[in-house]
Amino acid sequence: MTKVLFNQIIFVNQKKFSIQKITKDSKLLLFPSGPGLASLKSNSNYHKALMKADLVFFDSGFFVILLNLLKKIKVHKFSGYKFLVLFFNFLKKNNDKKILTIDPNKVLSKNNKDFLKKMGIKNIFSYCAPNYNPKQIKDKKLVNLVNNYKPDYILTNIGGGTQEILGLYLKENINCKSSIFCTGGAISYFTGDQAPINNFLDTYYLGWITRILFKPSIFFLRYIKAIWLILVVINSKVREIK
Repeated sequence: MTKVLFNQIIFVNQKKFSIQKITKDSKLLLFPSGPGLASLKSNSNYHKALMKADLVFFDSGFFVILLNLLKKIKVHKFSGYKFLVLFFNFLKKNNDKKILTIDPNKVLSKNNKDFLKKMGIKNIFSYCAPNYNPKQIKDKKLVNLVNNYKPDYILTNIGGGTQEILGLYLKENINCKSSIFCTGGAISYFTGDQAPINNFLDTYYLGWITRILFKPSIFFLRYIKAIWLILVVINSKVREIK
């Protein structure tokens, strides 16, 4: 396995992953988006979360292309969507696991819970997240819930830029061995609450345009901001490490 050092963040560069190993050995997994990475210079808490995560994946196709074109470093995309495909297949065979979903509202919380139930998961607890201030996240109610419920896996299904900071907060404050997967809205690809992403669209880096077409009022400006990632990559030292 090779890794890529980018702005003090270590990204995992590998085509395939063992979901069994990931779910067993890792505490905090992050899948940063292009717009999120474009904000590294201005969002120190987000940057800190990426630096302190156990595994950071190349979720952004735009970032993968920029590294190839501007730094001559070939990396492999491994998206939150791809991870969840593997994770959900794993859960179907291990449906005794305890799951906690952190969701933005009650509607999505119910839809996510119903989706997991259809896979045979029996132990599911949902938590509707408050409107966090990403500059200073504190949620003792959530920490107490995790410590009492002791889920095997925590899925943070809230917005990028906030969920990563929340993930680090949980990693540093809970006292149980829960694995925290910050895949954002990716679960909504499976429940039907977001754009109908599939393996073809994900493989060929077309997820972003599908999301824009599905909800232009939300995603158009968000992805426009990702253009700043070009300057971030140009002005950053990037190197592969073993």
